[in-house]
Formats: sequence, structure tokens, C-alpha cells
Amino acid sequence: MLSRVQFAITIMFHYLFVPLTLGLVIIVAIMETIYLKTNKEIYKKMAKFWGKLFIINFVLGVVTGITMEFQFGTNWSEYAKYVGDIFGAPLAIEATVAFFLESTFLGVWIYGWDKISKKLHTFAIWMVALGTNLSAVWIIIANGWMQNPVGYVLRNGRAELVDFTAVITNKYAWLMFTHAVTAGYVVAAFFVLGISAYHLLKRNQVEFFRKSMYIALVFALFSTVAVAIAGDLNGSNVAKVQPAKFAAMESVWETTAGAPMYLLQIPDEENQRNAVEAFGIPKLGSFLAFKDPDATVTGLLDFPADERPPVAVTFYSFRIMVGLGVYFLLMAVIGLYLYFKNKLLDAKLFLRMLLYSIPLPYIANHLGWAVAEVGRQPWIVYGLMKTEEAVSPIPVANVIASLSGVVLFYTILIIADIYLLVKYAKRGPDYDQPVNRTPDQNIGIQM
Repeated sequence: MLSRVQFAITIMFHYLFVPLTLGLVIIVAIMETIYLKTNKEIYKKMAKFWGKLFIINFVLGVVTGITMEFQFGTNWSEYAKYVGDIFGAPLAIEATVAFFLESTFLGVWIYGWDKISKKLHTFAIWMVALGTNLSAVWIIIANGWMQNPVGYVLRNGRAELVDFTAVITNKYAWLMFTHAVTAGYVVAAFFVLGISAYHLLKRNQVEFFRKSMYIALVFALFSTVAVAIAGDLNGSNVAKVQPAKFAAMESVWETTAGAPMYLLQIPDEENQRNAVEAFGIPKLGSFLAFKDPDATVTGLLDFPADERPPVAVTFYSFRIMVGLGVYFLLMAVIGLYLYFKNKLLDAKLFLRMLLYSIPLPYIANHLGWAVAEVGRQPWIVYGLMKTEEAVSPIPVANVIASLSGVVLFYTILIIADIYLLVKYAKRGPDYDQPVNRTPDQNIGIQM
């Protein structure tokens, strides 16, 4: 359990950096592309300002990712021995191809302003974006194999790779990737929206942050719709490949034709029934699973008791994540309406809501991964290896010591990340120049 807690803390800390990296680099690349097309200085200033925040997040995120991978050899050596022949390949490709691609071109982008041509500089940031998203591809291909193992044979007590094409074309992995990456885009969109809202409330650099907000609103609308579509496709695939996980997501205990979807339940796992059922939408559970309102959903009681995932965490994580997704979509639509009606600056309540919404996409991302990973339990490799079989035979005291070190080290990194992001976000793009504001324009909220 301590090893599981340590890995969970490590990955959750790391994933505070990842989604912003995935999305913010795309937004920066879009801004610089607009600058290339229009030659308007304001878009160059945008790319530099938001790019600085991207760099801060990227650098600190790299550190947390490296530590995470070490745990496969320290805390999960049995897992590494069992699946290392398969799991190691996509991680090696991620490090030698995607990471070096993004880090190399990031250096070109940082130091290449006014030293290389505009086209080459814009190309560099798009290569950073490609490398960053390619990293996600290979990591999620590895995770997708754990969710739906393919292209292997069991030989000499371990899983060995026999079909690399099957691994990299795993449908489960690509649906996960699309859902996870578009969710990261939502994080970046609301990060830009929240910071832009802060400055608009203070009437600071109004034109700069209005244009930044417009780009982020369009990006938010695209990403919230895309993440919903990807999530629906992923959910249907889960129902086919991991029926126990889907049953836990919907808290379906008895096999049911035309299963409803309950918006609120209190799962009674001890008695293997639902203690409270409320706000049920008839047949929606079956429709979400198989796109057939009368389809049969296999209940948890049809699975062995030791192969059922934790229900309450999976059930409520899924619903809160979906609820937040609806909120993000509404905020994007309202924001675009206010922008085109030229009412954005007067909508102070809406701007404050955007500012305070910055943490919400992070929460939604973590809840999504809770559904994916907690819902897969008790398997570390679905149907092949249980989590309890994968842990290293090491003393408890060693795990306590390393767990304490991880928490301390990562807490320092998170504090540094938040401090630097807040510091440079509040300064704005022209912090080294005096800003002319009237006394009433200083009225706002403190970030």
C-alpha cells in the first residue's frame, strides 16, 4: 500500500505540470503563427509572455517525470521483470525521440528571437509542440498496454513482445491519448483565460489580454467539445474491454438490460447493493456503454469479489469530472458571447469566475486518471498481473523513507512552480516598463 501511495503521489504531482505543458505550447505556437502571418507586434509579445510561463512549467515538470520512472526499478521490480520487454520500448522511444525533439527545439526557440528568421523560429515552437505531444503518445501507449494488453506472449513466466504494431495501434491507447491530450488543452485554455481575466479586471494591458482571451476562448471551446467526444468514445470502449471498470463507473451491481445512469448514489460495497439511488436517467447507462438503450450491462456481482474495483472512488470521480466538463463548455460559450457583444470588460463576475476556475481543469484531469487507474484495480496489467504481485520485496522502512523524501521534494517544486507562475503572470508582458493607469483602474482583486 505504501508503494502504491508513493507512486500515486508521484504521478499526481507530475501531472500538475503535464497538462499545462501539452496545451500551453499549442497556444503559444498559434500566437506566434498569427504574428508570422500579420507581422503585428502584439502577437510577438503574446508568444513571449505566455512562452515564459510555459518554460517555467516545462522545466519543473521534467524533473518530476524523471523521478517517477525510477520507481519501476525500486518499488515495482516484479512488474518490471514481468513486462519490461514490452513496457520499456515505448518509454525508451519517448526519451530518445520525443523528449530530445522538444528540448532541442525549445532551446532554439528561447535563444533564437531576432537571430533566426521568423519562419524558422515559428517552426521551432511547432516542433516543441510536436515533441511534447509525442511524449504523451508514447507514455500513453505504454499505459494503454497495461489497460488492454496486446501483441504479447507469456513465456518463461513473463510477458514478451511479439507484435510491436499491435502495441502501437492499440485502440484503447489512442482513445486514452485523445481524451488525455484534449483534457490538457482545457487546462491550458483556462490557465490563459484566468490570467487574462485577472489583468482585465485591473484594466491592465487591455488590448493585449482581450486578444489573449479571445484565442484562449476559441481554444477552450474546441478542447471542451473534443474532450467530451473523446471521453464518450473512450467510455464505450471501456465497457467492451474492461466491463468491471464500467460497472464501477455506473455502480451497476446486478446485470441489467437498459441500465440507467444515476447522477447520485451512495454505493454500499459491503452489502453489494446501492444504498441510495437518486436522479436516475433511464437507459442512459446502457446507451453510453453500447449506444443501445436496451443493451445489457454486466453487473459487479458477476465478477469475482477479488476482481472488483473500488466503486465509490470510480463512480464519483467520473461524475465530478463530467460535471466540470459541462461547466468548462458553458464558460467558453458565455465568454465568446460576451467577447463578440463587446461586454467582456463589464462582466466582472464572469472574469472573477474565470480567475477562480484556474484549478478546476487540473482537478478534472486528476479525477479522470483516478477513473482510469483506480477503476482498473486490482490489476496492474488488466487480466494478467495484479498490483499486489508487482511490488518489490523491500522493507517497509525503506518505502517510508523514500515516500517522505518524495513528498518533501515535490512539495518544494510545486511551491516553486506556483510562486514563479504567479510572479510572472501578475507582472504582465511589460513589467519592465511603466504602466499608465488611472486610479479607478487599479481596482481589482489580488491574485
